[in-house]
Amino acid sequence: MERIKVEKLLINYKTLEKFKHFKSYGNQELSMLEDLESNIVENDSESPFYGIYFGNNLVARMSLYKVKAKYDAYFEPSQDYLVLWKLEVLPDYRGKGYGKALVDFAKIDNLPIKTNPRINSQGFWEEMGFQKANYEMERDLGENPFIWMPTGVQEKLKD
Repeated sequence: MERIKVEKLLINYKTLEKFKHFKSYGNQELSMLEDLESNIVENDSESPFYGIYFGNNLVARMSLYKVKAKYDAYFEPSQDYLVLWKLEVLPDYRGKGYGKALVDFAKIDNLPIKTNPRINSQGFWEEMGFQKANYEMERDLGENPFIWMPTGVQEKLKD
């Protein structure tokens, strides 16, 4: 199998067309089309979007952005962490390692990661080393976050 390459996606009209394909064939709750449309500045904006191409087709993608330590309510000690959001692999490409490649890419900086898994995706996140965070009503607002913690980091417990 060839090596899977994760690429930063530019915020431009070409990427917008690729995201329209995801909107047609992917999960509607994971659509990032509106997120991209609101950030379009032809190729020169900092993009939170990453993807994997198979040939010329974008087959997997995610949004990944950093949260500063002063806003950290999940990890101890408080630190910058990543939010991995809307990871999706198109149906015909699932089970080929693309989702794992995106998660492994997010782990490269060795920062803690928070995600909010879709229904029925918890098993995938657990296989990737994530664990369910202790739910805190005020902090989580109905979400059920999963977190990944590098060595030396632990979950922040409510005071």
